Amino acid sequence: EDQMVESGGGLVQPGGSLRLSCAASGFTFSRQPMHWVRQAPGKGLEWISSISTNGIVIRYADSVKGRFTISRDNAKNTLYLQLNSLKTEDTAIYYCAKDPTGGSRGQGTQVTVSS
Repeated sequence: EDQMVESGGGLVQPGGSLRLSCAASGFTFSRQPMHWVRQAPGKGLEWISSISTNGIVIRYADSVKGRFTISRDNAKNTLYLQLNSLKTEDTAIYYCAKDPTGGSRGQGTQVTVSS
């Protein structure tokens, strides 16, 4: 059974940083492109970043480009998302997912950006 467990969320002030992690199990992580999606209060799922199996091909949504960095460690079956220069509009539940639409995702980790 596929399992993804996100961690690292929390409350941070605008301009602050967080590092999210996603520990994956139950599938061959190194052969799976991975994605981060988020859901802000009252809104639908928003794709924010993708990374290829070898970590070479990376894409970002315009809303996070230049501020967020996706990476992966295939030896540890772990996906990461470094969040810098956080804005209040980044407040959301963040999910790692096997599908860029958010299908097959973890339970999420809450990120709240507030002063």
